[in-house]
Amino acid sequence: MSSMGTRISTLWVVVMFSMVFADIVGMMMPGVLTAMSAGQVGVPVTQGLLLVFAILLEIPIAMIFVSRVLKPVANRWANTVAAVITTLFVIGGGSLYLHYYFFAAVEIACMALIVWTVWVRPSSEAAASRAVD
Repeated sequence: MSSMGTRISTLWVVVMFSMVFADIVGMMMPGVLTAMSAGQVGVPVTQGLLLVFAILLEIPIAMIFVSRVLKPVANRWANTVAAVITTLFVIGGGSLYLHYYFFAAVEIACMALIVWTVWVRPSSEAAASRAVD
């Protein structure tokens, strides 16, 4: 059986790839790349905005590693905060296209499972560990 850190890390990989592919699939829509090249994405594209996007997109990437190395209490809080921030980003940055709804549903389900895992599973894993010792 895999460790909790491995399970959580794997869920973050799914979130990260879903976010990337949601953007890639969205760029396949006619006119999207042309509009993006012209800086027409609904708001002015500035270096500050791109930095905010980079930071928000880096959260799931960083959590792949962080989930494996933090101690349980820090891991619980880091994953909870990261999942909440990332979920808000997914909801707030969404579009009204079916492909985006699909990717967003997968991402949000994974993040809900992450939060559930860090708050519920540690007690069951600790009990199982004590039973083996």
